Amino acid sequence: MTPAELSSTVLHAVRRAVDAGELDVTVPARAVVAPPGPGGCGDYATNIALQLARPAGQPPYRVAEVLRPYLVGVDGVADVVLTGPGFLNISLGGAAPAALVEEILSAGTRYGHADAPDGSVVRLHCPHDLRAVVVADAVARVLRCQGALVRVTAEGFDREWTAALGVRVDGVGPAPVSPPVTVRPVPAPADPLPLGRDAARWALLHPAAHDRPRIGDEHLAQREGNPLFRVRYAHARSRALTRNAADLGFAAEPGPVPDAPQELLAALGDHPRVLAAAAAHRAPDRIARHLVAVADAALPFLPTVLPRGGEKPSAAHRARLALAEAAGTVLAGGLTLLGIDAPDHL
Repeated sequence: MTPAELSSTVLHAVRRAVDAGELDVTVPARAVVAPPGPGGCGDYATNIALQLARPAGQPPYRVAEVLRPYLVGVDGVADVVLTGPGFLNISLGGAAPAALVEEILSAGTRYGHADAPDGSVVRLHCPHDLRAVVVADAVARVLRCQGALVRVTAEGFDREWTAALGVRVDGVGPAPVSPPVTVRPVPAPADPLPLGRDAARWALLHPAAHDRPRIGDEHLAQREGNPLFRVRYAHARSRALTRNAADLGFAAEPGPVPDAPQELLAALGDHPRVLAAAAAHRAPDRIARHLVAVADAALPFLPTVLPRGGEKPSAAHRARLALAEAAGTVLAGGLTLLGIDAPDHL
């Protein structure tokens, strides 16, 4: 389905909702569809619900809820997920869930990476600032996973940064003669080193470059309010399920999972696009937010994986375990690109 065809499909959904009396609006002449922005998922997103909210006299999210059933099930549309104030994120028909899981497990933590170098050379340069060096380090990792050859230079560099946060640069001094890509995020308001490597890197990388990061003990909290904890906990739970399943005598095998969370499937399928976008925009924060979305979609599903009570392991349990392992694989791969450990035990 082309963007133009999808735009017509969205307008047809609006018209059907109007004809059914669920919306009282004039059907617009045009519906904008575009690749999802930060926090989105799927192949395309549309803000049509935000556009119609005022004339409909309803909140944008409610308008989106009305329109979703008219889009789901249309030929070529695999799923529609609501995000933000009312964006409709549309996944087009593609690989079946079992095929997606098989692809992820086959590729491992390199799922979404380029198959070979693409011949491009990127030069990154940053000021003598810890956050800038950490962001440049993460950007370099993401660019390399997409096939680029990367060189990072900085105006100044403290050796303790390598030991504490695992960052490195290829050269120290003024910007090279050939114009580099300058990495200059808003500096951190306090020293993040006391947080330790993983929490410090997350604190510096999770916010967008133009946002001031928060440096505090909230990044160390072992509770649901800490996004880093949720991401690492979801990964650790997926690994625990694999161990528990082995104790019960079965292993993962991709297959149909009829009640699989669509938000999880959409997020897993969206991972390659997120990596490509993070590389193109030099924005590792996109990966961090994507990992939170994967974890939040996976956590409610993970307790349903293993047999309960006197149940014997079946094909359904093996397929559920495969989906859980795929989620853990994506989380581990994303954390690795951010330079953050993905422990099997937490």
